[in-house]
Amino acid sequence: MEHRDEMEAPKSVFTTRKIVVAGVLSAIAVFLGLTGWGFVPVPTAAGNATILQIPAIIGGVVEGPLVGAVIGLIFGVSSFLHATVPFFKDPLVAILPRIFIGVFGYYAYVMVKRLFSKSKTGGLLLAIGVAGFIGSATNTILVLAMIYLRGYLSLQACASIALINGVPEAVVSIIITVAVVSAWWRLDRGRKGSRI
Repeated sequence: MEHRDEMEAPKSVFTTRKIVVAGVLSAIAVFLGLTGWGFVPVPTAAGNATILQIPAIIGGVVEGPLVGAVIGLIFGVSSFLHATVPFFKDPLVAILPRIFIGVFGYYAYVMVKRLFSKSKTGGLLLAIGVAGFIGSATNTILVLAMIYLRGYLSLQACASIALINGVPEAVVSIIITVAVVSAWWRLDRGRKGSRI
């Protein structure tokens, strides 16, 4: 598996690869949102549990925090433009928190990978899983914090949503992020190896 060793953001701002990855993963997030495939109906005030945060997490882990932030921004804008729940028509709820999903996921990945650097593949898989969890938790916590701070729901309602929606979202996010990023790096390594 190929992976990043540096804690700081990559030096080049946007390469062709980063633009393509950001575009493809953003399109997936928007597609999941528009088709409804990215929402799982649940009986809470939020109405749905989402997996739309996962492309931003994957983008952050694979291409760095800036790509993760761009995908999160596009996910947030799409959520805002197609909102059916009143508080998601507020850009401070729908857009702002989503920018940090891939950013926090990336830095969680880097920190855990450094802690378990001697365990090679096991450490990488753990780091990817933690990135999936942190990215999903970032979405849940920041969105619900803004919903509460903007006065849309009570603290008790937000806490209920965090437990009922946030926990399943985090578990699914871990599973999908580990599977996709691992496969992505294997394919990327094979592609680069075939050129030698």
